[in-house]
Amino acid sequence: MTMILHTLPSDKAKRIDSYLSEKLSISRSLAQELIATLRVKVNGCNIAKNYLIKGGEVIEAELPELRAIEALPQDIPVEIIYEDDSLLVVNKPQGMVVHPAAGNPDGTLVNALLFHCAGRLSTINGKIRPGIVHRIDKNTAGLLIVAKTDDAHISLAKQISTHSFERKYEAVVLGNITDDSGTIERPIGRHKTDRKKMAVTEKNSKEAITFYRVFQRFNGYTHLELTLKTGRTHQIRVHMASIGHPVVGDNVYGDTKNTFKLQGQCLFACRIGFDHPKTGERMVFEAERPDFFEAVLEKLKRAY
Repeated sequence: MTMILHTLPSDKAKRIDSYLSEKLSISRSLAQELIATLRVKVNGCNIAKNYLIKGGEVIEAELPELRAIEALPQDIPVEIIYEDDSLLVVNKPQGMVVHPAAGNPDGTLVNALLFHCAGRLSTINGKIRPGIVHRIDKNTAGLLIVAKTDDAHISLAKQISTHSFERKYEAVVLGNITDDSGTIERPIGRHKTDRKKMAVTEKNSKEAITFYRVFQRFNGYTHLELTLKTGRTHQIRVHMASIGHPVVGDNVYGDTKNTFKLQGQCLFACRIGFDHPKTGERMVFEAERPDFFEAVLEKLKRAY
């Protein structure tokens, strides 16, 4: 199957392998393999994997035939914060995809959970996303709840829809936010030209509300706590970019320099709270800041 892509001026200076990985939802290594085997042409010519996009090119990428996606158990280490007969709370590392998809058929959190739980996960979201009640992005780290039973899944999903499910994040963003706290209430929908991105828009969008509180300001950066009332795709990343303060390391929504050389955005899900589906007991879990996050804070403190 041949895919035709048209690069934009905003794509200028992106590496071709990174560009293909983002646009085609494939791994960077697969993109490099396609280039090495001469299955990628730019304006009709073969190029190297470190080719830099100029903008205005036509890219032809010949993709291998996709095999059916199937979620299979894999013995992958995963940090379990809490577990009982109804659910698990997992601390997902940055870089791990939550469930299999075309660009990531295995090596996901679901593959790890199928092995850990011997397949005992809720079936409500189907065979590819068993147990998954809510998701966080591949390059966002932190806490995620997983349902083992359908009853638990229904209860937890209802708490999310009625906003009684607590989700807090920490982030470092570009620029100094002047208000100590605030609310971003802007609807989010698909980007009008890039279907892999989200955007603040009134068209075909859903309500999105994010609360923020400033922890500390540095020279040109702000450390925040963020609380989700709604849970739209890329919500925090889109909302922060929409007010001129993109998340550090988020090259999709604004931090193109990536000064700290991060592998993803400086964002992690630090706290979740919910009523246990069986007992009704209020349960709250918190995660320590991941190493990459602490490293950014330490650099900012030394420079401050």
